[in-house]
This record gives sequence, structure tokens and C-alpha cells, in this order.
Amino acid sequence: MRISPTRPLALVLVAALALPLAGCNRGGGTRADLPYVARDVGTLYTAAKDRLDRGQYKLAAALFDEVERQHPYSVWARRAQLMGAFAYYLDKNYTQAIQSAQRFLAVHPGNRDAPYAYYLIALSYYEQISDVTRDQKITQQSLDALGELNRRYPNTRYAADARLKIDLVRDHLAGKEMEVGRYYQVRGQWLASVMRFRTVIDTYQTTTHTPEALMRLVESYLALGIKDEAKKAAAVLGANYPGTEWYERAYELIGKHGEPVPVPAVETPAPAPAASPTPATTS
Repeated sequence: MRISPTRPLALVLVAALALPLAGCNRGGGTRADLPYVARDVGTLYTAAKDRLDRGQYKLAAALFDEVERQHPYSVWARRAQLMGAFAYYLDKNYTQAIQSAQRFLAVHPGNRDAPYAYYLIALSYYEQISDVTRDQKITQQSLDALGELNRRYPNTRYAADARLKIDLVRDHLAGKEMEVGRYYQVRGQWLASVMRFRTVIDTYQTTTHTPEALMRLVESYLALGIKDEAKKAAAVLGANYPGTEWYERAYELIGKHGEPVPVPAVETPAPAPAASPTPATTS
């Protein structure tokens, strides 16, 4: 399940990677059989590109792989390797897309298209992110792959998109921690819930889930009878999110337990500096 409606940049390099081969005969050469049939590189690559343009992504991927298999030392084998990964991605065969892109990087680590290969890997993990009620291993792999792309190629257009997705993925992971924390709360497992909400605050503090996590900490600490910690969480909530419903609920909870209610601190303006004395004049 994708967590962003935006179209990825995966199509950006297609025009560059899929340049037509000069002198290739397209007539009758677009049919590609899956069994091994020896063909020249031009016929194979053109057939693969033709299938890709028609939306026959699975067959296109197989034909791009065939270019690499039959002509492994040609310049078009390198192009076909990455185009094959792209075709697998379009076919939603993300596991194969990742493997193909990783193979490209293993053979051509310094190639100018390496950032795009890292981007395809990250996108392939990203597209598999599931609902927070499910296991989030793929989500963490997506975060790791996006981070790797951003570290290696921070100034590329792919890294710019990766940074946006990193924020979304971190918010998603925080949502998973919240979902588990609330699960423990319903069952009265307060220590376990505290650990989950602390993870949100310590690891994902810039996400949208932080205000609720602080309020849930207030609930859990009060249930455990640790009123001082509850007041600290409420104070942090009031200082950072004073206008939210979560602070209002925490404020009410602390008050019900007969404790002084922490309120956001109001800074007192510093006094104006005293006027400098007028220098004495000499006659």
C-alpha cells in the first residue's frame, strides 16, 4: 500500500536509457520468444523496448534480461540491465526489480546511472509498505534504502524525492508504534505501552504522532501511579503543543488526579536596558 499519491520519478531516465539502436530493423523483429533464440543485440533490445511501450512489462523485462544473457559484454547489456529492473518495477514484481537493480550496482558501481538504480530499489520497497496493522519490516527496508540514496547522492533529483518519502515513512513507522501502544493500553499492559510511546517521542519526535504519544504517556504513567512522570509528559506537551486537543486531555487528566496542572510557560519580556549616561563635556 503506497503512503503517498505522488507519481515517482521512475520514468525520468527511460528516454535516456531506451535510445533506439542505429540501423536496427524493427520490421518483424518485435516478437520475442521466451525460449532461447539467438538474436543480434539490436533485434533483442528493440523488441524489449517495443514491449515496454505497449505495456507488456513482464515480457519486456524478460527480453531485456535476454539482451544481457546473449550479449553480456555489449554497451546495450548495461542499459538493458537497468531497463529490465524498470520493467519489473512497472510490472509490480518488486522483488525482481530490487535484485536486478542490485546486480547492476554490483557490476557497475560507478556508473552515472547508479543513482537511478538506488532510486528503483528504494521505490520498490516503498511501494510495498503495508497498513500499520501489519508487519513493518518492508517499511524499515524502504527507510534504509531511501536513506542510502540520500547519503550517496544528496544533490540529485532522486534524493530530493527520497527526502520527502523519508518523512512519510518515518510517520508511518511512528503510526505503527502508536497502534501497538494503544493495543497494550486497552489490555492494561501499561509498562509495555510506555515503551512504545517513548519510542515515538525519542525516535520519531518530528512526526505528527508526537502530541498524542505524550498524552498517552500521561495516561499510562497515571495508571501506573507515577504522577511525577505524568506531569513531566504533560508539561512537555503543553510547552510544545499548547493548542492541541491532546494537551487539553492531558490537562484534564492531571487535574482529576488532584495534581497541580502544568501549563505552558509564558516568557516574561526582558526589561529595557537603562539609558547610557550622557558623556560629560569639558569646557
